[in-house]
Amino acid sequence: MGVKQYSNFINGQLVGATEFIEVENPYTNEIIGLVPRGGEAEADQALTAAKAAQPAWAKLAAATRADYLKQFAQVIRENRVELAQLLMHEQAKVAPLAQVEIDVTATYFDYYAGWARVYEGEIINSDDPKENIFLFQKPIGVAVGICPWNFPFFVMARKVAPSLLVGCTTVIKPSSTVPLTNMRFAELVAGLDLPAGVLNFVTGGGGTLGNALVRHPASDMVSLTGSVEAGVEIIKNSAEKIMKTSLELGGKAPAIVFPDADLDLAVKGVMDSRLIFSGQVCNCAERAYVHADIYDEFVSRLKAAFEAAQLGDPADAGVTYSSQVDKAQLDKISAMVDRAKAAGAEVVTGGGLHDAGTGYFYAPTILTGVEQSSEIVQKEVFGPVLPVIKWDDYDTVMAMANDCEYGLTSSIFTRNVGTVMQAQKDLNFGETYVNREHFEGIQGFHAGWRKSGIGGADGKHGLYEYLQSQVMYIRY
Repeated sequence: MGVKQYSNFINGQLVGATEFIEVENPYTNEIIGLVPRGGEAEADQALTAAKAAQPAWAKLAAATRADYLKQFAQVIRENRVELAQLLMHEQAKVAPLAQVEIDVTATYFDYYAGWARVYEGEIINSDDPKENIFLFQKPIGVAVGICPWNFPFFVMARKVAPSLLVGCTTVIKPSSTVPLTNMRFAELVAGLDLPAGVLNFVTGGGGTLGNALVRHPASDMVSLTGSVEAGVEIIKNSAEKIMKTSLELGGKAPAIVFPDADLDLAVKGVMDSRLIFSGQVCNCAERAYVHADIYDEFVSRLKAAFEAAQLGDPADAGVTYSSQVDKAQLDKISAMVDRAKAAGAEVVTGGGLHDAGTGYFYAPTILTGVEQSSEIVQKEVFGPVLPVIKWDDYDTVMAMANDCEYGLTSSIFTRNVGTVMQAQKDLNFGETYVNREHFEGIQGFHAGWRKSGIGGADGKHGLYEYLQSQVMYIRY
């Protein structure tokens, strides 16, 4: 692929730049694109445009706003193969998964377009027989969306679709590591008849552009998908403004395997939840708790499954996963595993770098002999590494599963419906999957507890993140 230079999309126009960020293909280590290195000036331009456009946008009928979401879905489908290829190259995501992300993003825009005639306010009974109380839902205003590098295109839609549908205008900051697919989408949006300023895309670093977007007086809300450290900075920078934040900040999901589990299903579910996109997914299974009665058999089967994973070029058919997103991510994973080994962890398989050609490869890794209090069990790895811990008492395993600063997702594998219902009460996580891999639906609500974040996305509740209530008391 040649090196293409992209532009910001501000106030309905593609805007050039003088400073650029190089974007690397992590599998080939080649530079494949250049995006603007934006800062305070670009933040001001984009947010000023969004602020000016918001009143007129909010006055349109929701069904009219929905028509633009349908246009987004259509233009994505018309360019689905190109977008998937770009996504694959900029983040070493295997081709089938890259195509799924593009296609689901189009579906996501259509899904929220369908909410135009559905979301509603309330009529509340008054104590006064000569009074009616109405609760109206109104758009918050200008929403800033800060996107991650692992599912950059889909998460962009998570922030754009509900906000535009309810009457907010939006400024998106793609990850500076993987911005190309979003910036190509911005070029496609520039060819539509969307009113100027309603949707803007600007690129730059989190410490410069990101902070400027949050601190700017025109921003009314910020939605971030990223690290805990980034979330802390968002909260600090929004504190003086008392601005709404919606934050998804990662996880350390437990997968609990009960003695009556279907082992074939459990092994597949845990493996799929750990190795998808090289383990770089917030809701991945990050630690497994397996009952003593089936522990040895489970570990043996999981070892075989991990070793059967095909690493290599993301474009090749049959490749399970490819490179980590960059060298910094590879170094982090490697250092965490090295510290775990030094502390006594036993390597069942993997445990080091993998020679799969060019790129930043870490071998699929299973660790045993780890302590509940250890870093590898408590801290997010965000890579293809799974510590497996033995248990033999229900209350003990629930306490271990909940013993974590994160609270995004969890899973259990059992044939007993009573166990399922009891675990639902006992697990302190925003999502729990039963007898399946970790992967949410667009009509659900993806929201975490504790340090996994504030607020959430998807479904009805994700839509209401971008609304604020106004109650009117009408006496007659």
